[in-house]
Amino acid sequence: MRDYKIAAIPGDGIGIEVIDAGLEVLQAVAARDGGFQLTVERFPWGSDHYFETGGMMPDDGLETLKAFNTIYFGSAGDPRLPDHVSLWGLRLAICQPFDQYANVRPARLLPGIEGPLRDVGPDDLDWIIVRENTEGEYAGAGGRVHRGHAEEVGLDVSVFTRGGVERVQRFALELARTRPARHLTLVTKSNAQRHGMVMWDEVFEAIKGDYPEVETDKMLVDAMTTRMVLDPASIDIVVATNLHADVLSDLAAALSGSMGIAPTANLNPEGRFPSMFEPIHGSAFDIMGQGIANPIGAFWTASMMLEHLGEPGAAANLMAAIEQFTAEGTCMPRDLGGTASTRQVTDAVVAILEGRNA
Repeated sequence: MRDYKIAAIPGDGIGIEVIDAGLEVLQAVAARDGGFQLTVERFPWGSDHYFETGGMMPDDGLETLKAFNTIYFGSAGDPRLPDHVSLWGLRLAICQPFDQYANVRPARLLPGIEGPLRDVGPDDLDWIIVRENTEGEYAGAGGRVHRGHAEEVGLDVSVFTRGGVERVQRFALELARTRPARHLTLVTKSNAQRHGMVMWDEVFEAIKGDYPEVETDKMLVDAMTTRMVLDPASIDIVVATNLHADVLSDLAAALSGSMGIAPTANLNPEGRFPSMFEPIHGSAFDIMGQGIANPIGAFWTASMMLEHLGEPGAAANLMAAIEQFTAEGTCMPRDLGGTASTRQVTDAVVAILEGRNA
């Protein structure tokens, strides 16, 4: 039997609740499939760990994680800590050293869910946003000088390398090849950012001819937000920088019904390091501990993780269970207009997987 080692890092806030739910659903999928098992080890890293030890994770945390096939991550963020401390201490501290340069964020209208856009259905909103995930605006280059003085300066330098730009663009073009529409939109801001963004445009022009079956276009990021709202059916795959795709993918999640359903894969496509999978909703401390967090994003993320592990059948079974659950619409969580708790949503999806609600 195939055995996959999963490092579970629930993190902060509702991350703990939804990762618990996701692990339960993953075990139900594994039991249904019968061909593999998941060996899960939990790591209590995050803000509580920071207050106890001074670090979001141990100094040898990366070495520990190298032994695992994948990482199942909840969230990082705590109102007691500045966001840049929690983010750079955990999530980015894993993504960058493990070269998880392709952040993949699907967004689509699941059956039974109505988004905020009028007269837009599932055939009109079915996107994947590919985000460069290790450099760009989040490279961490910069600094502050003359602190506390009127002339204080803060600098964040966007670092774009030709190799980093080309590999994520090629990843997105390869992904577009697998889709029925075979369409890719490059998003930059090269009218105002005339160095790094122009390089993004130039690299794209140089390599897109290697993928003649993929139709391409490009847009400025501000115009892309308008297109996502007014002409969603014209979009298929989007590739953009770390910052631009971060913003666009949150908009995409909202347009598909709720931040609570949105998944993410942080991929090291070459497999030199473990990839990391996380729902995008964050720690949501305002609802922590109330048992009302929507776990669907964690379930969809788990499906992406199974696909990455080489279990496409199990991934499809889990996605089908999610879609059956949303289509039935009888047990929806609060952010999707219902009253169901995290426990009730989890039980309902597990029941579908076990054939008790067929």
